[in-house]
Amino acid sequence: MTAKTPMTGTAGSPNRQGKIRWGILATGTIARDFTADLQLLPDAEVFAVASRTKAAAEDFAARHGIPHAYGSWAELAADDRVDVVYVATPHSAHHDAAALCLDAGRAVLCEKPLTLDAAQARSLVELARSRGVFLMEAMWMRFNPAIRRVVELIGDGAIGEVRTVHADFGIAGPFEPSHRLRDPALGGGALLDLGVYPVSLAHLLLGVPAQVRAWSSPTPEGVDANTGVLLGYDNGALAALTCGIVSATPCRATVTGTEGRIELPPGFFRPDHLLLRRGNDEQQPAERIDVPYHGIGFTHEAEEVMRCLRAGLQESPLMPWQASIEVMELLDEARRQAAR
Repeated sequence: MTAKTPMTGTAGSPNRQGKIRWGILATGTIARDFTADLQLLPDAEVFAVASRTKAAAEDFAARHGIPHAYGSWAELAADDRVDVVYVATPHSAHHDAAALCLDAGRAVLCEKPLTLDAAQARSLVELARSRGVFLMEAMWMRFNPAIRRVVELIGDGAIGEVRTVHADFGIAGPFEPSHRLRDPALGGGALLDLGVYPVSLAHLLLGVPAQVRAWSSPTPEGVDANTGVLLGYDNGALAALTCGIVSATPCRATVTGTEGRIELPPGFFRPDHLLLRRGNDEQQPAERIDVPYHGIGFTHEAEEVMRCLRAGLQESPLMPWQASIEVMELLDEARRQAAR
């Protein structure tokens, strides 16, 4: 369900003719990359940045030409001039940072995964709904032009009925025990950081499965290091998904239907082309379809946020609240099974 009522938080309605004013919450690598992409969009203004220290915020602001820097998240949330806040903290802080901003009436784009678990995701959604404020998970893959083209091709019947989705996302270690990917307190582990992409792709194309099976090998700290997830659907479709922080996998995805196949290249979560094989004759060459993205690739989710704000929507039809909750439920179940 997509809300179509105007937002009613304490922030004024965005200037629908002028620029949307963005606040950046946190100053790490992904905040840097997102800010660089925002600055490519003529209708976006990077207005403010906040960190836990004023010095970190001022340094980030100086490097990116941002006029306002705050030494606390609360100061950013309280600034009525900010239309929307991008939450770029580690996973463990997503809920608290997003809730602070939503409660103050700021629209929120929160990095993936939306929260640490489905209960937290539902909590954020209820807060956004009660405050009448926009909220969206920053699952940039869903807004990538090539991924959207895959959805269109499947909808048009280009490969028949989808029967299997294969996707993997693994990166090579070793990572030190103190690294955020191995730190339980920061939401470490392969599933939350990397597995969210294969699971989200399967959810996008096949929906909620009837069955979930998962296996994992843990790190000494107790987070998942190498994980496999198998999703089974009532119509007979399957999704075979893997993720890991122990070795570099091809990071490809394949969607196979009864009448063909779509292949996504390495970096399937941010592709600039796809291969379409119509029919089941392997001797026939696949058709390459180039679908370039803009900037680093974050521009497309930012454009959707601004479109929704100008339309007065509380959630995006491309990344609805229920989808974020359902993906978190799948990740919760996979982690529960893997921990046995």
